[in-house]
Amino acid sequence: QVQLVESGGGLVQAGGSLRLSCTASGSIFNINTMGWYRQAPGKQRELVAQISSGAYTNYADPVKGRFTISRDSAKNTVYLQMNSLKPEDTAVYYCNVGKLGEIRVYWGQGTQVTVSS
Repeated sequence: QVQLVESGGGLVQAGGSLRLSCTASGSIFNINTMGWYRQAPGKQRELVAQISSGAYTNYADPVKGRFTISRDSAKNTVYLQMNSLKPEDTAVYYCNVGKLGEIRVYWGQGTQVTVSS
């Protein structure tokens, strides 16, 4: 089992910045991809950004150029730096981890990000 603890959400004005963090603990060997998803009210959960163990990154089109994902493998932590935030970025943001050799993925409890106009 992998436990994920997220932090860094909050309320920010449009144009502002936030940094999300997610730290993994428990059965943390063979962690491969780490990423962030978000879910706005009435919408499906969607990918925001992912980073592989080899530091390859993938971003959703709406956040390209504004968000940056990074990871500190020694700390088993993934970060999401969010700049130039827009009201449409308002959502609950979930950390996601995948492990080599496992189909199952692990989810954090979610952290609320609210961007006011």
